[in-house]
Amino acid sequence: MKKHRGKPIVQITNPDIDEYSHKHTTPESEDISELIQSSDEALEYIDMLSGRVVGQFLKMMVKISGAKRILEIGTFTGYSALMMAEALPDDGEVITLEMNLKFQEIAQDHFDKFRAGEKVRLIKGNAQQLIKELTGEFDLIFMDGDKLRYPFYFEATLPLLKKGGLMIADNVLWDGTVLAPEDEKAKSIAEFNKLVAKDGRVEQVLLPVRDGVNVIRKL
Repeated sequence: MKKHRGKPIVQITNPDIDEYSHKHTTPESEDISELIQSSDEALEYIDMLSGRVVGQFLKMMVKISGAKRILEIGTFTGYSALMMAEALPDDGEVITLEMNLKFQEIAQDHFDKFRAGEKVRLIKGNAQQLIKELTGEFDLIFMDGDKLRYPFYFEATLPLLKKGGLMIADNVLWDGTVLAPEDEKAKSIAEFNKLVAKDGRVEQVLLPVRDGVNVIRKL
């Protein structure tokens, strides 16, 4: 899947710096490397994979925060869910929501195949509806799917996040197009960033890492 289909974008960081960061970040496990290869073989585009830098960032956030229960919105082929699961204790759990039938199939195969997948529960369906059925608190929420509804997911999941918990949203710079948003996804993400920035229930830092990562902490 191509994000902008030939539309001009802003290069957030120098490609050489991106490559340097990639090379100097802890590599993925053998399982995750195999997942990347499998995803590449199954799909035409895998640019929706979070990538090593963001993946390792997520892994560190899980470890540093001591998170045990994680909610993920948007599974794709399971990369980020498994990265976070690898950082969880044995009794930890990642609940990941995915609506796309093809992605569901690929991701579930990965969860069944790799050891960390034992800590991942894939719930299939529309996240807007599934969120209403979730119970209990989450220590960390990772938002990565359905960019058109980022503002909705922020409002809908914040009550599920424990006090002091983290919400991490990926792709919040959308290749720089949030600076002057024209397409609907860029407009939605820009609205989300603005909504978070003025919300007194949270504090946040928007990092220009890869495609932009917004780290939000519930007060």
